[in-house]
Amino acid sequence: MCSTCGCGSAQVRIGELPHTHDNDPKKMSQNRPHFTISGFTAVQAQHTDNTQARLLKIEQDVLGENNQFARLNRDFFKQNHILALNLVSSPGSGKTTLLTSTLIRLKGRKQCYVIEGDQQTENDALRIRATGVPALQINTGKGCHLDAKMVLEALAKLQPQTNSTLFIENVGNLVCPAEFDLGEFAKVAILSVTEGEDKPLKYPHMFMAAKLMIINKIDLLPYLNFNLEQCIAYAKQVNPNIQILCLSATSGEGMDEWLQWLEAQAV
Repeated sequence: MCSTCGCGSAQVRIGELPHTHDNDPKKMSQNRPHFTISGFTAVQAQHTDNTQARLLKIEQDVLGENNQFARLNRDFFKQNHILALNLVSSPGSGKTTLLTSTLIRLKGRKQCYVIEGDQQTENDALRIRATGVPALQINTGKGCHLDAKMVLEALAKLQPQTNSTLFIENVGNLVCPAEFDLGEFAKVAILSVTEGEDKPLKYPHMFMAAKLMIINKIDLLPYLNFNLEQCIAYAKQVNPNIQILCLSATSGEGMDEWLQWLEAQAV
């Protein structure tokens, strides 16, 4: 159970990769590190009276356990020079469109992998696989975010190669994903111009946790009452160190700057 929002994790389902030559265990390349899960037992919160102190203790336990798995993930990423990015946003911000457009542009330049998080369906994973990039779907059921243990289990199936890039597309939600470290190099918050410029003020924890904010769908600016400068000012007010890119995954405007940002990240 997530004490931050009350969502349950009993219905989590981590999918399988479609069998291809590339993920045949007998034909795995030697530069692909074998990722296994060991050494940790889930901490089970005991149910007692519903007091504020107990709720705080449960939250500490949940986040403490999550951070243990996050450290495992982070160590794996660092040891194998994998750039892991946690893409977070509201539903409908254009995360998957941005991701597919990015993967097409990176084809032949960088080996990429994707972990997709949604409550139900494999729709987004299928869109990613259509680009030729391995994608593993995590369905969280009633859960509204991914956690580090889910990512760790997905990594064991995905087996990303060294010197690659891993995109983790989180469940559409600007609240709980801010609290859960997945072991990623950075959180990338994606904000669509259709959402309103005050989102950084309404959801400050997410924008404080993000290293980069992408303002997406700027091709729609002529048709909307969206103050781009004010949105940037609000984000800087919440997080003075946040980096900001403005782009359109549909028209391609600003995509080169996004790719340059990706290439500049050292792991």
